[in-house]
Amino acid sequence: MDLNKIQNLKNQALSSIIEADTKDELEQIRISYLGRKGGITNLLKEVPKLKPEERKEIGKLINEAKKVVEDGIKQQIKIILKQKENKDDKWFDVTMPGEKTNLGHLHLITLASQEIGDIFKRIGFKQVSYPEIEWDWYAFEKLNMPKNHPARDEWETFFIKGLKNKKYGGAVLTPHTSSGQIREMEKHQPPIRMLNIAKCYRRQIDTSHAPMFYQFETLVINKGINITHLKGTLDYFVKEYFGKDRKTRIRPFHFQFTEPSFEVDITCSVCGGKGCKVCKEGWVEIGGAGMVHPQVLKNGGIDPNKYTGFASGFGLERVLMMKYGIDDIRLLFNSDFRFLNQF
Repeated sequence: MDLNKIQNLKNQALSSIIEADTKDELEQIRISYLGRKGGITNLLKEVPKLKPEERKEIGKLINEAKKVVEDGIKQQIKIILKQKENKDDKWFDVTMPGEKTNLGHLHLITLASQEIGDIFKRIGFKQVSYPEIEWDWYAFEKLNMPKNHPARDEWETFFIKGLKNKKYGGAVLTPHTSSGQIREMEKHQPPIRMLNIAKCYRRQIDTSHAPMFYQFETLVINKGINITHLKGTLDYFVKEYFGKDRKTRIRPFHFQFTEPSFEVDITCSVCGGKGCKVCKEGWVEIGGAGMVHPQVLKNGGIDPNKYTGFASGFGLERVLMMKYGIDDIRLLFNSDFRFLNQF
């Protein structure tokens, strides 16, 4: 007798048992394999005809196959009865509303970008977009930054190896949105009222700096633009974004592409400008601003004797952190739902 025949018959029976969905199907399987004329029963009838030395081993294998099939049928009956019990006990009202799935929402940085864009659009600013991979010409040279300026050091800026242009120099991951000033001036003659919100890249990382971050840049150029227009625009933005009670001040500073230049402070949200351990004197710095340098206007193809303008630049994450009291910029980028679901 072929041993493979016994094994194959057992496997066929088990396969049929597993696929059975009712007790009637299992009864038919039992009859097919274990009935009076069943496949395994017929094999047992052949055992007496074997040689004496084969009977013991063959008989043992057939009996094991018979037991496996019997146990399989019993187990499948239990499974079928359990399924029927669960189905009968489960009550379902088709008129009940379905379970609502969890809905996602825009990331906090995206929400802040949209809110800031809407604030400036209400006073006539046009939002633009310029390349993240920028030429040295626009990122530094045309913004009045000399060759030895610290920002042009490879430890400060991400330079792209092997990408150069005869006119525009090397390529960088844009370190600031200010490069958009020159591109905007090249595209449009005054009046200009530009808002540029974009990714920037610098080789810095700690609780308040990230190698990739967002900035938003404003640029206004027209006849008769002066510092009062700059201060008024800053006050408007701060009150709209942070609240009506917040105030701004500007302090003299130095930037290569503005003259005069200022750093911009707002009153501290913790103490209301009275002075506390967070702000020390009641003010917190949020960005830089100034009147566009005459040389930068020339570089952009605009006559500085006819037009003046102002520019300002802010870290989007920085103003966002100050609005919500977030103390670590890395929380905005680590995809922790415990943090993100709060907004």
